[in-house]
Amino acid sequence: MDKRDNLVLLGFMGTGKSAVGRRVAALAGCPFLEMDAELECRAGKSIARIFAEDGEEAFRNMESQLAAEWGTKEGAVISCGGGVVLREENLRALGANGVLVCLTARPEVILDRTARSKKRPLLAGEDPEKKVRALLAARAPLYAKIPNQVDTSDTDLDALAARLLDLWKKPD
Repeated sequence: MDKRDNLVLLGFMGTGKSAVGRRVAALAGCPFLEMDAELECRAGKSIARIFAEDGEEAFRNMESQLAAEWGTKEGAVISCGGGVVLREENLRALGANGVLVCLTARPEVILDRTARSKKRPLLAGEDPEKKVRALLAARAPLYAKIPNQVDTSDTDLDALAARLLDLWKKPD
C-alpha cells in the first residue's frame, strides 16, 4: 500500500463500514475517519436533526465538501455515509487518493443491524423494510460502479478486516 492511499469504505447503512473500518485502522495503525460523525460534529447536531431542520440537500452539500477535503488525506481509513454515492463528485474526490471498497449485505441483515438505531433518518417512520429495499434498489447501480465489492452478511469482523487489509495493500 502506498502510504498516501486511503481505504475508503462505501455502501448502504448497516453494511459494517464503521465497525470494520475501526478494526482495519487499528490493525494498520492509521487514523479512522467517519464522515457522519464528523458532519455531526461540524454541524453541532445529529444527522437526523440536519435532515429535519436543514433538509437532505443541505446535508448532501456538507457531505460533498467533506468528501473533497478528506480525498486529500493520506493513509487513513475513511467510512462514508451510505448516500455519498449519490454524487459522482464525491467518488472522484475520494477515489483520487484512495482505494474504494463497497461493503454490501443482504436486506434482512441490514434491517437486523439497523433495527435498534434511532440515528437513521431515512428509515424513520412506517415500514423500514420497504424503505431499505427501495433505497437499495435505487442506489444499486451507483454501488455497482465501485470495482471492489465485499459482502459483509456472513463474515465476522476479524475476517472482514483481514480481507480489507489485503485488498488495500494489494499491488495494482
